[in-house]
Order: sequence, then C-alpha cells, then structure tokens
Amino acid sequence: MTEHAWSFRSTSGHLAGADLTGYKVEATDGSIGKVDKHSDEVGDAYLVVDTGVWIFGKEVLLPASTVTRVDPEDRKIFVDLTKEQIKDSPEFHREKHLGDSGYREELGTYYGFPPFGGRPL
Repeated sequence: MTEHAWSFRSTSGHLAGADLTGYKVEATDGSIGKVDKHSDEVGDAYLVVDTGVWIFGKEVLLPASTVTRVDPEDRKIFVDLTKEQIKDSPEFHREKHLGDSGYREELGTYYGFPPFGGRPL
C-alpha cells in the first residue's frame, strides 16, 4: 500500500505540520466524516475521523497510508478505503486506544498491514 502503513504517502500532498482538523474525509465511494484529530509524526501518523450519523457517530482511526490525496483548497482528504471497510473497522475509543499497541496491531491486521512491532500510538 505504501512505504510504511503509519506514514503518509509521498504522493499524497500532505505537508508535515499542516493542521488537518476539520477536513472532510472522502472514501472511494463517498464522504465518511471529518478529521477530529491527527498525527503526522514520522512512522506514527494517523487520522481520527468522526463519521457522524452515517454509522451512528462512531470514531475510527485510519493509518496515514490510507490517504491518497490531501486537497488543502477544498479542505478534503481522500482515502483508498470504501465506506463499508471503514464502517467494519475495529471500533476506536480515544480514552482506551490512543496508547494501546494491541489496538494498533488489531487495526493493522484488519487493513492487511505487517505487524507494527508493539509501538503505541
């Protein structure tokens, strides 16, 4: 999928340090919500997306490598996942999962990435 599951693709247009909070997130088959939190730390980058009402307000964590394009003018982020893939991803609970390497590994397995090596979010 990319050089590293937890890094932005070099072709995505993501600029380190850019604030992506509030950007709309587009799956391959439509809008899925907005970025609530993100990290662009090298090798540990991700998006926390608030999916709103379409899956009952669930928050999901997406590895940065799922981002195909960042459009700063329209404030949109495009990911190479379907809405169904995102809906069926392991549920994310900020208080429980932000420091949980087991959750990170579960998420990596779900998306088909190699093991993360136990490094926490």
